Amino acid sequence: MQAPLKRPKQATEARQASLVEAALLLASQRSPADITTADLAQAVGITQGAVFRHFSSKEAIWVAVLDWTADALMARLQAAAAIANAAGPSHATPLTALRAVFMAHVDFVMEHPGVPRVIFQELQHAQDSALKARVRTLMQRYRALVTGLLEQSHANKLLASTVDLNAAAVLFMGSVQGLVMQAMLSGQVSAMGALAPEVFAIYLRGIAKKELT
Repeated sequence: MQAPLKRPKQATEARQASLVEAALLLASQRSPADITTADLAQAVGITQGAVFRHFSSKEAIWVAVLDWTADALMARLQAAAAIANAAGPSHATPLTALRAVFMAHVDFVMEHPGVPRVIFQELQHAQDSALKARVRTLMQRYRALVTGLLEQSHANKLLASTVDLNAAAVLFMGSVQGLVMQAMLSGQVSAMGALAPEVFAIYLRGIAKKELT
């Protein structure tokens, strides 16, 4: 008796996932503000009315997009850090993990170029919103991960004595965001992959002990 009751929920979750995927794909091609529910319906192959059977509003779709982004991105970054930290007993692994996080973020954006468009679009609005709250939460989770790796690096005496950890975390995130912004302006998102290693190397030279760079 329970199996038939699960099917509608599973079908709804699958359709919601399809709409989120379609929203990100369309956002990689044009401004998220210009994407309509009719566009999403057409992309998924359903009627516009059917869209609202799965989401209560257009904003709810973008909230779901940001929820997916936060979970997928943080899972990717945490996995990259964990793999790097487990690579060996070397005391330098926190810096290796930091580089792995940097590169994993760049790879994620290259795979999902619609993500930064959605985030930057929302940050342009002066008023607070559920969407902006999602972005803040994501940035807080991201910063906590980076700060933790910087603290490990500091504890292992890998950083220059004058480095401010809060400033180093801000600069790390800003370096990735700068790469993303320039890639979006040039329309060459794939170029990030070639630039990212040297950008991180410059960042590392600014924070690490001289003998490590």
